[in-house]
Amino acid sequence: MEQLGLGFDSGGATAVAYSPSLSDAVDQLSTVSEADARGAVFTRAEVVDFILDLVGYTDDQPLYTKRLLEPSFGGGAFLLPAVRRLLSAWKRFRPSSPTPEELGESLLAVELHGETYRDTRGETIRLLEREGMKPGEAEALADRWLSQGDFLLAPLSGRFDFVVGNPPYVRQEMIPAPLLSEYRRRFRTLYDRADLYIPFIERSLSLLTKGGVLGFICSDRWMKNRYGGPLRSFVASKYRLKIYVDMTDVGAFHSDVSAYPAITVIGREPSGATRVAYRPEIDRETLTSLASEFRSPGLPKNSGSVREITGVTSGAEPWLLEPSDRTDLIRCLEENFPSLEEAGCSVGIGVATGADKAFIGEYDALDVEPDRKLPLVTTKDIVSGEVRWLGRGIVNPFADGGGLVDLKAYPRLGRYLEERRDVIARRHCAQKFPDNWYRTIDRITPSLAWRPKLLIPDIKGEAHIVYEQGELYPHHNLYYVTSDEWELRALQAVLLSAISRLFVTTYSTKMRGGYLRFQAQYLRRIRIPRWSEVSGVLRKELTEAAITRDIDACNDATLRLFGLNGEERATLGVNGAQ
Repeated sequence: MEQLGLGFDSGGATAVAYSPSLSDAVDQLSTVSEADARGAVFTRAEVVDFILDLVGYTDDQPLYTKRLLEPSFGGGAFLLPAVRRLLSAWKRFRPSSPTPEELGESLLAVELHGETYRDTRGETIRLLEREGMKPGEAEALADRWLSQGDFLLAPLSGRFDFVVGNPPYVRQEMIPAPLLSEYRRRFRTLYDRADLYIPFIERSLSLLTKGGVLGFICSDRWMKNRYGGPLRSFVASKYRLKIYVDMTDVGAFHSDVSAYPAITVIGREPSGATRVAYRPEIDRETLTSLASEFRSPGLPKNSGSVREITGVTSGAEPWLLEPSDRTDLIRCLEENFPSLEEAGCSVGIGVATGADKAFIGEYDALDVEPDRKLPLVTTKDIVSGEVRWLGRGIVNPFADGGGLVDLKAYPRLGRYLEERRDVIARRHCAQKFPDNWYRTIDRITPSLAWRPKLLIPDIKGEAHIVYEQGELYPHHNLYYVTSDEWELRALQAVLLSAISRLFVTTYSTKMRGGYLRFQAQYLRRIRIPRWSEVSGVLRKELTEAAITRDIDACNDATLRLFGLNGEERATLGVNGAQ
């Protein structure tokens, strides 16, 4: 028998039936004890007040006539300061015999975790009593304001003028399967590997009044990466990105976080310019002054902290929120030059096996037929900037024409795989297709090994582009670039240059320690001229610069290749002769 649970539709309150398995999944999350498992990260008080200021939730206006939503109130980091502001405004604007009942619709806050809900409810009641309310009034008001449940499923009536908070950062692997399936059914932005804060943003925006404002602090990954595409498109369709503040490495939380945080203020209003600031000092005086700059009708001419950028949101395209001079240069290059693949280059990633210990070993020790193994290149082989092969190899179960080989035709390969069958067959791809249990996740195409290619590790502090002359097959921790048009050594120089770094730093998500993600999706963003348009002199200079790994020479030749002037060179942080 199904249990009747409450869900929502299009931001409203609608009762829907869902199964006991879904109820059990919600109950499971509501009792998780570890803060990390439920995405609980606590925001510093100065940052909370900063966000409340940015969205305009200030006590110089009658806040009790507005509605505020906190979708995941946790320990009350946002809730309690918001209550203080609400009460202050209420007393200021309603001095003649105000009654607590007037505040009943002014605030709604939701929390899933049961113990946290109870603790924060108690804190809220005590705050109301300190502000002069009778115990019964305080308890009744707290119960009207606070709700225990799953924000993504809970019925919520009406709309809100303000939504603020720090939505939970929970990876999909931590969400019970029935609940994840229901979330995917309800939220179109829960795409690919999106974390839980993505549907939190979608639903919160859907609940805004016309002119309403959302102010969240959370990871900024969705603003550029693949899984954020649907949410970016959702924002671009009928909202305005009003404010962006990069909060990387400034200590915005009471604990260290691996995600790169940003404050994002989005309004339900026509699109317009976005005001941005980068890594402010976390002290009240600085943040109060910065909030005033952000909210001023006209940006002060002498503002050294806040900049204004236009055209940030455009469908699902990544948001470019870097300083305007760098964004302008990116746009200019994109308008005037083809992408890497349009210019005749191909970008790919090496082979994933799902069981490296079974498929990979010392090349000479792999006891299979000679044509059933390939020499393998990994990041360890290219740490010096040149290929220094360490002798590893990979077993190839694929026939040259496609499909898996018949193991009866390759007895040594068959014996090798059977000896490791327990490990290989446990993989998801093997369980899904039992007859093909011995395939690697990615198909192996031996001809790739014999093609000259540029090898690029995923995560690096600087561009690490290594030329491989066509002897090794790339592992899945390496991206590669091949081309039938560009001479690869010349292309290597371009990819080692400040131009390529500009594209990767602009479009990629940030990593701890300043590392960059040199993934295929970002490499494909790089613009280059067509090889036929490169002069003989520059072809030679680019090639020589790459062979000698002279980065200054790579930069100089590449910037002349693009025809950049002194100002544009300065934007890239590159000087020198033109």
